[in-house]
Amino acid sequence: MEKMNVSSERNITLIMDFYELTMSYNYFKMGKGEQIVYFDMFYRKNPDNGGFVIFAGLQQLIEAIQDMHFSEGDIEYLRSLHIFDEDFFDYLRNFKFTGTIYAVKEGTPVFPYEPLVTVKAKLIEAQLIETFLLVTINHQSLIATKAHRVCQEAKGRPVMEFGARRAQGYDGAHYGARAAYIGGVAGTATTSAGVAFGVPVLGTMAHSFVQSFDSEFEAFKAYATIYPDSCVLLVDTYDTLKSGVPNAIRVAEEVLAPMGKRLAGIRLDSGDIAYLTKKARMMLDVAGLHDCKITVSNSLDEYLIRSVLEQGAQIDSFGVGENMIVSKSAPVFGGVYKLAAVEKDGQIIPKIKISENTEKITNPGYKKVYRLIEKETNKAIADIIAFHDEVLDEGQDLTIYHQSDAWKNKTLYAGTYEIVPLQELIFDQGECVYPEYSLEEIRAYSKKQKALLWDEVFRLEYPHIYYVDLTKKLLDYKLKMLAEGGKIEE
Repeated sequence: MEKMNVSSERNITLIMDFYELTMSYNYFKMGKGEQIVYFDMFYRKNPDNGGFVIFAGLQQLIEAIQDMHFSEGDIEYLRSLHIFDEDFFDYLRNFKFTGTIYAVKEGTPVFPYEPLVTVKAKLIEAQLIETFLLVTINHQSLIATKAHRVCQEAKGRPVMEFGARRAQGYDGAHYGARAAYIGGVAGTATTSAGVAFGVPVLGTMAHSFVQSFDSEFEAFKAYATIYPDSCVLLVDTYDTLKSGVPNAIRVAEEVLAPMGKRLAGIRLDSGDIAYLTKKARMMLDVAGLHDCKITVSNSLDEYLIRSVLEQGAQIDSFGVGENMIVSKSAPVFGGVYKLAAVEKDGQIIPKIKISENTEKITNPGYKKVYRLIEKETNKAIADIIAFHDEVLDEGQDLTIYHQSDAWKNKTLYAGTYEIVPLQELIFDQGECVYPEYSLEEIRAYSKKQKALLWDEVFRLEYPHIYYVDLTKKLLDYKLKMLAEGGKIEE
């Protein structure tokens, strides 16, 4: 389906933590606002203790940065707080992002601690984009990842996203449907996602439709009369096996057959799914409706889907709502945005955050991240983070190192591996240079990239740990900074 353009007059610039403004004002008054800095956006832990994350939300981030501006209404509100001066308001009034951004391509499987987005910009500019960068990438990456897990356990059966009414607000439903499509769902019930992004939309009936008629049969008959080519009937309003399925069969025989049509499917939204679908399948087959599909919904997630299929449930497709649209089992994606370096006197000075919680220690410096592909198997071996000016040569042996322990290392031999840069240039000095990919292209790319991962990474429980390692140069510098309390005298 061709994407349609939907205009929006909403300005989301002030969707930011207030400290972005208080810090920026301080930089402005202290004359630091023009200093060039480097920030990394990354995360520390895979949701649901899974094997990886699907990176999503990049297109919306691009659009937000392109449209970033402070309206007179925004400035009037900030003036009412009596915190900032008029010079700062003049700066905000003329604000335009002029920095450079690199990011992983949308749909890429990614892993903890690697830079997903790298921002090189003036200090105030880099600071002011922090919140909506995080809220955009965190949300869509979370939902795309959950959708992948659900679709993986459906074992090729189509999964529809049914979660709008349980989503965390309008945007959660709208952009969640987009992210879920990247993650692998076949379509959505959220109509706006069809308009804005071209996601296939589907909807049949609710229990209220059946209840609004004098009988279940009359409801089914009315629906079949209007939608004879795509008639899917909800059969659990009263009694699935005693009423719903028999009435669906009757409609197939008395209403659709005389029209030369077939009953497309039935849907169950309650009860013991494994038992009911097996019984319903037998009843449909006895009636000669072998081609009638069975769809189920009812608070499904990846674990329940796996369980009912292992029990022999006769299911052709799934509708998944609340557990996917809010990633109920892991509702927070912990992406962070940390200062990695600053420029001083023409030199890039690495910065590091030190913590007693070792998982919160950052990797210093202006960096690049690469995926290492084993040529023999065409499978990803590991990712490696390097300083931006390091040269990695496939024609030489390459030793990659654990992020904190030099003795944990692996050597890849010349000619056996391929080096693939993960980040691409998105903004160059404020101008977007990244093409706008269709959602179908992003989805197809994601599927192709997931095929590079070993099967063991896809396990729901205790997946293989995919390593994100460092070059020797970066590890040595990091350990030196740690030893010297975070500051190396140049």
